[in-house]
Amino acid sequence: MLKPLGDRVVLKVEEKEQTVGAFVLAGAAQDKTQIAEVIATGVGARTLTGELVEPSVSVGDRVLVESHAGVDVKDGDEKYLIVGEASILAIID
Repeated sequence: MLKPLGDRVVLKVEEKEQTVGAFVLAGAAQDKTQIAEVIATGVGARTLTGELVEPSVSVGDRVLVESHAGVDVKDGDEKYLIVGEASILAIID
């Protein structure tokens, strides 16, 4: 299993959907975003004073992420996406 460092997050990208909850994504938004599930998170980012800021997302969260963000990796037969937390746009309830 992959364990991301710092403020990075491991995501499993879902197939594209036309809607997110009750919201219909516009055509342009579909091209620029993806829906993914958080598989693992790093410990968080450090401030200039050394304090640890924990990630805003948790394992199991469904999130909206920028389409071309991050690095595609393969662990066994599974494909994952590793992104910085800043590339995550929203948590989907």
